[in-house]
Amino acid sequence: MPGENVTVWSLFFLEGFSHYPRLEIVLFVFSLVMYLVTILGNSTLILITVLDSRLQTPMYLFLGNLSFMDICYTSASIPTLLVNLLSSKKTIIFSGCAVQMYLSLSMGSTECILLAVMAYDRYVAICNPLRYPIIMNRQVCVQMATISWVTGCLTALLETSCALQIPLCGNVINHFTCEILAVLKLACVSSLLMDMVMLVVSILLLPIPMLLICISYGFILSTILRISSTEGRNKAFSTCGAHLTVVILYYGAALSMYLKPSSSNSQEIDKVISLLYGVLTPMLNPIIYSLRNKEVKDAVKKLLGKVPLAPSV
Repeated sequence: MPGENVTVWSLFFLEGFSHYPRLEIVLFVFSLVMYLVTILGNSTLILITVLDSRLQTPMYLFLGNLSFMDICYTSASIPTLLVNLLSSKKTIIFSGCAVQMYLSLSMGSTECILLAVMAYDRYVAICNPLRYPIIMNRQVCVQMATISWVTGCLTALLETSCALQIPLCGNVINHFTCEILAVLKLACVSSLLMDMVMLVVSILLLPIPMLLICISYGFILSTILRISSTEGRNKAFSTCGAHLTVVILYYGAALSMYLKPSSSNSQEIDKVISLLYGVLTPMLNPIIYSLRNKEVKDAVKKLLGKVPLAPSV
């Protein structure tokens, strides 16, 4: 009978990249450097948006939230990956696996919504500049950021709760983290409820926000092309280009993970995509916004100028 030998597992083994032992040291160095750059870059971005009054605008409020999410998202999985890459016993306890799954889902889901909110903010700023301070006042911005967080956290709670109730016929996860799709591959029986929850949440958080982003940027592009000033067009393209780059990187990886046909042969590809999507994208976010944004670069220079230098001997 299906499910006859079901066990309540208290410990899980993460296969990760154990099939490629020579690659693990390279991956450890790669992941460690990426993680440190992610923490440093995003922390700096949060710090300057708090300390520099010129950056206390809706765009930077959302950007600060994005940076905080990236720190939480990478911290949920990368430290475990780093430990397991150097360890022969790649294990994680049940509660740790549940927390890791929830944090990854909640941060990823929140970011999907926040990127759509940021696209709407750019739409109002470029297409309705005179009404921008009224439409995007601080109260509205805080409410939009809060809705993003609440929606992301609640959908993640629903997915995690459903996943943890499914009986598992094994405790060896073919991934470097407790990624929900990898955990569900251990299910003894298929669950229609879980499949429906995953499908509905994936559609709500991926194609729909992406459609809203595309509509917003359709209007933005149309407005930018009508700007007579070359300087004005360049500034608008620079601001929107940074956000679009982040959107393409993030949604491209997420769509390839969650809205593709399931295949037992795709697990190794999924691990590589997860590594890029979970380490590379959060690291690139602050770099992209810093390099494409004069205000951010000026704020960093101003912050560094306040740091006291060591007295010369």
